[in-house]
Amino acid sequence: MEEKSLVAQTINLKELTEYQKDAVVSKEILNKETGTVTIFAFDRGQGLSEHTAPFDALVCILDGAAEITISGKSSFLKEGEMIIMPADEPHALKANERFKMMLVMIRS
Repeated sequence: MEEKSLVAQTINLKELTEYQKDAVVSKEILNKETGTVTIFAFDRGQGLSEHTAPFDALVCILDGAAEITISGKSSFLKEGEMIIMPADEPHALKANERFKMMLVMIRS
């Protein structure tokens, strides 16, 4: 689905990506100068190693549950929960079970 085809459409966020065995799948649904919105599907055991980003990011869990570590502190989020990852703070994500998330990055 291309970004333009999503405009003014009702979309089920969980259906924008499908789980793939032993993989992380991502679909960028909005990319503007001021920020991006990306949907991810993580299979169990997958993750993103510790890194930093120059912008604040909001993570909303759409399905399943995730372990998100920010500056060494782990949080366990489940469907319907969100967390804000502050700019320039080290963070990592781990799928102890498979999960889907929406990542909203705000450029400032």
